Amino acid sequence: MNQQIPRPEYPRPQFVRAGWMNLNGVWQFEMDQGDSGRKRGLVEKKELAGSIMVPFCPESELSGIGYKDFIRAVWYKRSVVLPEEAKGKRVLLHFGAVDYLTEVWVNGKSVGTHKGGYTSFCFDITDALQEGENLITVCAQDDTRSGHQPSGKQSHTYESYGCFYTRTTGIWQTVWMEWVDACYIKEVYLTPHAEEGTVTVRAIVSRPCTLSVRASYEGAAMGEASAKSSGSVAELVLPLSEKHLWNVGDPKLYDLEMELVCGGVVCDQLYSYFGLRSVGFDGMRFVINGKPVFQRLVLDQGFYPDGIYTAPTDAALRADIEMSMAMGFNGARLHEKVFEARFLYHADHMGYICWGEMANWGLDHSEDCALADFLNDWIPAVKRDYSAPSIIGWCPFNETWDQNGRAQRDDVLRMTYRITKAIDPTRPCIDTSGNFHVETDIFDVHDYEQNPEIFRGYYGAGTELLYDRFDKRQFYKPGLPVFVSEYGGIWWSDTDKDGWGYGSRVASREEFLERYRGLTETLLGNPDHCGFCYTQLTDVEQEQNGLYTYDRKPKFPPEVIRAINSQKAACEE
Repeated sequence: MNQQIPRPEYPRPQFVRAGWMNLNGVWQFEMDQGDSGRKRGLVEKKELAGSIMVPFCPESELSGIGYKDFIRAVWYKRSVVLPEEAKGKRVLLHFGAVDYLTEVWVNGKSVGTHKGGYTSFCFDITDALQEGENLITVCAQDDTRSGHQPSGKQSHTYESYGCFYTRTTGIWQTVWMEWVDACYIKEVYLTPHAEEGTVTVRAIVSRPCTLSVRASYEGAAMGEASAKSSGSVAELVLPLSEKHLWNVGDPKLYDLEMELVCGGVVCDQLYSYFGLRSVGFDGMRFVINGKPVFQRLVLDQGFYPDGIYTAPTDAALRADIEMSMAMGFNGARLHEKVFEARFLYHADHMGYICWGEMANWGLDHSEDCALADFLNDWIPAVKRDYSAPSIIGWCPFNETWDQNGRAQRDDVLRMTYRITKAIDPTRPCIDTSGNFHVETDIFDVHDYEQNPEIFRGYYGAGTELLYDRFDKRQFYKPGLPVFVSEYGGIWWSDTDKDGWGYGSRVASREEFLERYRGLTETLLGNPDHCGFCYTQLTDVEQEQNGLYTYDRKPKFPPEVIRAINSQKAACEE
């Protein structure tokens, strides 16, 4: 197993603290199929049976294991010696994401539990530390078939099939430590105001203090401000001396330095960035900074052949965006998964717009308790990515189909929508993409009709506003913006004749391009639509409807797809 530390980059790029330590690399590891590890003394045990390369899940090849069957629970251990600079500080242990129910011990003492498989969490482990080596133990329990666990596109059968793929269990994002004074910044929320040329900085702090911020643009000072905290909240509005707007393909970004001052002493420093931009609607048109932008989106599943949920390198995250932009897409639905923060970092710096989503499949949303099961991950996801300029909307649910003959609990969707808007009123929110809408800012549909003529009859210019297959199950409120947020899925592979895709498989590349052009130009030509989302960016395992193969090779000349996608949309006239 390669001993080099994988994914060495700082994992939280919008809020960087200088004092930190990456804990990726080789950990002790053991699978626990009976979920009996606590009874068998694995907490107290100093050695586990095997090893694993963190942050890759045991189902992946990059983990060094590649075990594809169901795993009830997994255990990890590693020793850590704190650097000299951490002495006398509060030490925070961070996990980018662990699937699903996690408990962590330090030197045999439980320091916390976390429920949820997609969002980051941390524990203050200071009181459990000792001089010299410290033993960290992690247990993660995972049950994708429970109905109470959002699991996205993870297969609930032994094999992958259709649009369900290899599962992920345990740690799948970076683990790291950082050390802080007793007075430190716990959370930060940045709200830009493009018209006014200001940004609101809201920080959650551990103790009463003064927050000071300084903004710059390409090295030039743009303004500074400070405010005393009220309880645990310090909030201020920072006027900017120059306006440089962030936009699609034009990602102008400000740098931001934040300091906490207690008793005249600087006790914490964070480094961040933000984009000055607004998003909203002008009638049926989506606008950024008041100007119409047609959303040329692609569905991105965020799976990798060797890492499953985890990109093998930071460069691979950026490369996926580059591949998408090379074909003329200006953004993506980050589908059935909360993508890691570094993906959004690259999107922010490349002017690539994204819909933040959640992995709701696997959750039985026909039960009232689904709300609590869902919000464990969703609220932290919205809060974590609130400040990312590339995020232009939220979509908590996707295709909320009936569960064992039971319809969705509408209140689960309704309350999730309202909670999302309460946390973030600055962005639109789609309650459930495709079906069945309850309360939403945008009315979208999914349609994998493969015949361009039939498709044109549904969505071409001059037709009814939107063809809705489920008009008896959901209500369209007049005036809501509309778009087809999943279409295409055209099935083509040079090598795999037994894969899976939507509709009838095309017989040649020429037929693929003819079909792609017909479907896409229909949506571009409808002045009442605010965007489209094509399925999908890459093949994933057996699903063969990507524009790229699973190993990221283009199936078609990118410039040909780009020429189709880049035509002016009717709503941009």
